[in-house]
Amino acid sequence: MAPSPWTAAPITTLMWPDEIIARRAFLGRTATGVGLVALQSLLNPRLLAAQARGVVNPLDFPPKAKRVIFLYQAGGPSHLETFDFKPKLLEMSGKPMPESMTKGQQIAQLQGRELICFAPQHGFKTFGKSGQQICELFPHIGGIADDICIVRSMTTEQINHDPAHTIMNTGSIITGRPSIGSWVLYGLGSEAEDLPGFVVLISSGKGGQNQPIAARQWSAGILPSKFQGVKFNSAGDPVLYIQNPHGLSNAVQRDSVDAINALNRIEDKRLHDPEIQTRISQYEMAFKMQASVPGLMDMGSEPKSVLDLYGAKPGDGSFASNCLLARRLVERGVRFVQLYHRDWDHHSGLKEGIEFKAEEVDRATSALITDLKQRGMLNDTLVVFGGEFGRTPMSQGGDGRDHHIKAFSYMLAGGGVKPGITYGTTDDLGYAAVENPVSVHDFHATLLSLLGIDAAKLAVKYQGLDVRLIGPQGGSVVHDIVA
Repeated sequence: MAPSPWTAAPITTLMWPDEIIARRAFLGRTATGVGLVALQSLLNPRLLAAQARGVVNPLDFPPKAKRVIFLYQAGGPSHLETFDFKPKLLEMSGKPMPESMTKGQQIAQLQGRELICFAPQHGFKTFGKSGQQICELFPHIGGIADDICIVRSMTTEQINHDPAHTIMNTGSIITGRPSIGSWVLYGLGSEAEDLPGFVVLISSGKGGQNQPIAARQWSAGILPSKFQGVKFNSAGDPVLYIQNPHGLSNAVQRDSVDAINALNRIEDKRLHDPEIQTRISQYEMAFKMQASVPGLMDMGSEPKSVLDLYGAKPGDGSFASNCLLARRLVERGVRFVQLYHRDWDHHSGLKEGIEFKAEEVDRATSALITDLKQRGMLNDTLVVFGGEFGRTPMSQGGDGRDHHIKAFSYMLAGGGVKPGITYGTTDDLGYAAVENPVSVHDFHATLLSLLGIDAAKLAVKYQGLDVRLIGPQGGSVVHDIVA
């Protein structure tokens, strides 16, 4: 079999391990093929364990994290009402912004308008032995202040939602690039035998504009499509057609999968197309998910104390229920779980809007980190909380904030991140990162490093160029936040 172009290109590992090539050859020559092996793997999960390896083998660094839960707050949370208190902004509220700060700067919808300082709309408190300052609307997150790292000096390049989502998720504004979860799955493989290695969950609330999230934000892009994120529905059937049609037994379904994959194997021998191998593996994964997903989604096995901890009501599609589901997913070996929670776009009504969002995410975020810690999983699970950009210190419409790229905050916990620290600072008005700025590429490089991957080496050839998550300009690992 000719080597796959997708395995020859990565800088980290130039060839598939010999044993995997041998296994593929074996599968292609047996009468029963992949279908029978996958069926046997339901009884013997270790049978195909070697195929879970990613291309970064061995790892570039000793890993501190094995998996990631990314609590993505879509719409642009205001750092000035979450993690970055600015007394000077409170003092200057209603006064013009200093022109020295804003002249010639990129501004979204406030371009050409009078720029007026807008005070923080909620107070801050000091939490924990670490003394972290967090908005008083987030007392549960404040209660775990000594377990979290707050980065106050994030910056990005894109000031509108869709391109800002795209660069945060893929490291590029060019559509068709692999998402961060796809890169992680490609690099490390998955430990889940009967679930996708990259799962996406979406929830909405109230108090902001419900911006759409495009499916390409979790696309595999130029990588084989088996590395793309699989979206689970938060309410109803988690995956479309997860149940067999009435009158169709598992045995008949198994025969159908075997027949389809037998045809796919014939085509693969002729074309050597990596997407055919993907199609085979996805049919097998779909069949195995029919057995695994119903149990995954049945939260009746969770003690009432755990449901109360999260504030979760199974089946309601809330952020809280998705946080609990994220824990259940990583327990089962899923490598990357991304929760999108929408409605953070507060161009108006910011004071009330932040109250709504805090009520939706504060308790559940704290519960997830606490639950992982109690189960001994926080040390090797990286939890990330943040959105695509921040909000302006200037008012919009008198009671809102516009998009802002020069400063915003992220929160991280577990996975080798130093707990109980605040990293980076913004100026007195929260307009720009002035100490230890962290770019999107720096964030990506740091995340991959925590997983044991050198971001500069994880690349694939595409149209003659090396494509990386950290882009052609690269990113630097933020070593000061690494334990």
